[in-house]
Amino acid sequence: MRNQVKILGVPIDQITAQEAFQQLTVFLEGDTLKKVYTPNPEIIMVAQQDQRLLNVLQEADLVLPDGIGLIIASKIKGLGLKERVTGIDTMDKLLTYCGEKQKSIFLMGGKPGIAALACETMKKQYRGIKIAGFHHGYFQETDEPQIIEEINQVAPDVLFVCLGAPKQEKWIHKYRDQLNCKLAMGVGGSVDIYAGTAKRAPLFFQRLGLEWFYRLIKEPWRAKRMAALPKFLVRVTLKQ
Repeated sequence: MRNQVKILGVPIDQITAQEAFQQLTVFLEGDTLKKVYTPNPEIIMVAQQDQRLLNVLQEADLVLPDGIGLIIASKIKGLGLKERVTGIDTMDKLLTYCGEKQKSIFLMGGKPGIAALACETMKKQYRGIKIAGFHHGYFQETDEPQIIEEINQVAPDVLFVCLGAPKQEKWIHKYRDQLNCKLAMGVGGSVDIYAGTAKRAPLFFQRLGLEWFYRLIKEPWRAKRMAALPKFLVRVTLKQ
């Protein structure tokens, strides 16, 4: 049975990283598309002003708590979230599984050429992985029918959508009835990490839940976006 908690109206699955992975493997054996999103506090704050995004998150098949702020909020309100479940770590587990089980993936996102680089890395890193296809994320709305056709022709098991939030979540939801795949997951900047054009925070920062702080040090222009975290915690604290 699915257990969820609500944080500012957004349902979050009360699940561990291992439980999330196990659920995803179940999705891959199903017959219908399952939608998976990984919101952080910034996305939850956007959803407060964007009813469409809120609806998309509410209709997801799995919503993972990707953001230490969600765990802090859970502790403040006694909601019982078990642990942070990051999109990229979940993606890593899925890629390993797909390689072992001969499942195929399609990667979409990043600047032209980035998805191709990421796929080359995946081929080297995940033995047996089947790359069904890839496409950059710099396309117009008029290009989307052709992209959908391209995806459906190869019918991947997993579609990783790296368009950045909330665009990726809305895109998956928009085409949920047209996509011929088992699982569609929004994973943001993961394509850049696999391509080698961006790096994750050192393990020390990851374990402390301070990846956001590391990114702020490296990319100070993110300061305005990072301001969403304290605003989020204040709003959660004051909410009855």
